[in-house]
Parts: sequence; structure tokens; C-alpha cells
Amino acid sequence: MDKEQTRAKTRDREDYTQEAYIGIRKMFFHNDIIPGQKISYRDLAERLNMSSTPIIQALKRLEFQGFVRHEPNRGYYTEKITLKEITEIYDFRELIEITLLPIAIKKMTPNKLERVKKALDSHLSAVRDIYLKERLMKDVEFHLTLAELSECTLQINTLKHLFDLLYLKYRGNILFVTPMERVDDEHTKLYEVIKQGDAKGGVEILKEHISNVKHHAIVSIQRVLEDKQW
Repeated sequence: MDKEQTRAKTRDREDYTQEAYIGIRKMFFHNDIIPGQKISYRDLAERLNMSSTPIIQALKRLEFQGFVRHEPNRGYYTEKITLKEITEIYDFRELIEITLLPIAIKKMTPNKLERVKKALDSHLSAVRDIYLKERLMKDVEFHLTLAELSECTLQINTLKHLFDLLYLKYRGNILFVTPMERVDDEHTKLYEVIKQGDAKGGVEILKEHISNVKHHAIVSIQRVLEDKQW
């Protein structure tokens, strides 16, 4: 086998692993895989119409990211939810977002502000949709748009991972329980102060917003854990 064939074979393996990874992520997002569940890689291979090898490679990647764990001689399991983890996620998320917002505001241009407005409008139009997943995605899109305008790549990628943990590992209908009208209002107020170039006011609103969402999520998770649903 020559070098070109070897490279092509390597690319094929990587493509299959990525396809398996994306497919398993979708199962997490749609609650086809839930916290604490034993994962059969043979079942995943059948459902995704793939061989076991890319499935196992994808599971190793998800293990590194904290979604699953491997137990010797037993196989893979999804990680259980914990109140400690959810608290740490929101605390870390707040730290990153309130750090990046003043940087984003400082770098704001009319075109960038239009991106924020489009993300806000997209969220507002979806927020009352009965399809919860759409609402979650638009909420994430709004917050990531603000973060991405800072152009701080490392922090942005970390924030994306935190959102993955929140909305792939934890059920959206458990976490996204803050009253819709309140989220609408806070997102709109945040846009208005950003439009005015008010970094201090933006940080105050954003910090309060994340704190409110965190509070409702923790109360909801506590209720779920008490009911032993997971």
C-alpha cells in the first residue's frame, strides 16, 4: 500500500468516526441516550448502520469530553448527573461570558451588532414554539454569538463545551425552566445596552440573567434527583 492509499484509508477512518460521533451526539440531544444508561456499542452500530470500530472511537472521544465512562469488562455508561457538576458548569459559564462581553462590546461594529440583533430576533421568534429543542438551540446561538464577537478562541471553545454538557448530558426540558417572558426580557435588555456600548450595564444584566437561569435549573435538578428519575 503506497502513502496515498494509506492517507486515504486514514481519512476514511476519521470520517466514519466523525459520523459516528455526530450520530451519538444527536441521540443525546433527543434523549435517546440518557444519564446513567449502559451503552451497547453494537446497538449503536446497528442504529447508525456502521461497524463497531468507528462507534468505539466515537465513544472514546465522548469519554474524554465527560459524557460517558468506560468500565473495564463492563463496557460504556453515560455519566450520571450531579448537582455539583451543574453548579460548576453555570459558575464557569458566567465567568467566561461576563469576561468576554466587554471585549465584544469594545470590538462592536454595525455589522457585528446586526449579527446580535438577528440572533435575538431568532430566539424571540422561537422561544414560544412548542418544540423545546428549537428554543434551546436559539438560546445557545444568542449567547455564543455574543461570545464569538470577542474573538477569544480558547474561551469560546470552552463555552461551547459547557453548552454541550448542559444540553446534551442534561435534559433540556429539565434545565430550560426559567419563565419564557423573563428570558425574552433579559435578552432584549442585554441587546439594548450592547447597542449603547454600555459594557458595565451589559455585564450586570448578563450576570443576573445567568444567575436566574442557574437558580431555576438547580431547583429543577434537585427535584428530579429527589424523585430519583435519574
